[in-house]
Amino acid sequence: MAFFLQSVLSGVLIGGIYALIGIGLTLIFGVMRIINFAQGELVMVGMYVTFFLFRLAGIDPFLSVLLTMPALFVLGAILQSTLINRVLDALPQNQILLTIGIGLVLSNTAMLVFTSDYRILSTSYSSSSVAISGVHLSTPLLYCFAITVVITGALYWFLIRTDTGCAIRATAQDREAAQLMGVDVRRMSVLAFGLGAALAGAAGALVSPTYYIYPQVGGAFTLKAFVVVVLGGMGSIVGATLGGVIIGTAESLAAAYVSSGNKEMVVYVLFLLVLLFKPAGLLGKSRM
Repeated sequence: MAFFLQSVLSGVLIGGIYALIGIGLTLIFGVMRIINFAQGELVMVGMYVTFFLFRLAGIDPFLSVLLTMPALFVLGAILQSTLINRVLDALPQNQILLTIGIGLVLSNTAMLVFTSDYRILSTSYSSSSVAISGVHLSTPLLYCFAITVVITGALYWFLIRTDTGCAIRATAQDREAAQLMGVDVRRMSVLAFGLGAALAGAAGALVSPTYYIYPQVGGAFTLKAFVVVVLGGMGSIVGATLGGVIIGTAESLAAAYVSSGNKEMVVYVLFLLVLLFKPAGLLGKSRM
């Protein structure tokens, strides 16, 4: 029983990271109806920023979130205003190809600058754990989950309680109606993409103490984020949060009771089952 509980709790903790990446992806999709297939590469950029902040300035990875998020917000805003904005009215396949291309440019630029060598960010607590009623949980994952909850709560408050957040939600619900009501939808698109990139950067900073850092690491995160978003329901922040926790728990249980090599397969089988029996996702098409 303790082993099962530990697997579930570990899955929930790592699921928080998946949820954070997925929320960024669903925020971008909700406002612009574009699936950002470069989301994982933005996580990778966040990991490298965190690594060098730690290596050169000695800044703790979890504290570096305060620097990584603004840096990735600026990068996301630049990408949206210079590239993404040009294809908002283009065919969906053109939008997909552009975001895939952005991801390839980011990963290959990282390979050119940093080489393809694996890097490890080791801290004093990287391999430590906390015992709770006989269940041992990773200390970095506990920190990750706690910070993820704070970031998600702050984002939700921003979207619900502020005028800018309401404008973003209005743009997501009906872009043309929001524009007729005086909302600057182009500015909202820049903000949404910047926020999505900032969340990816935060996720990169949070996972850097527990993951290998290399230029191609983003591909796996992009796939996970896409599964999380579709599982929870495209455009739903609450759905993305739920989807991330489900995917993390399914992965952890599969690694514990099936095999660590097949845990990805279990996740995608779950994904296919949801598409077969509930194509709109667990929460359907939800408003933000």
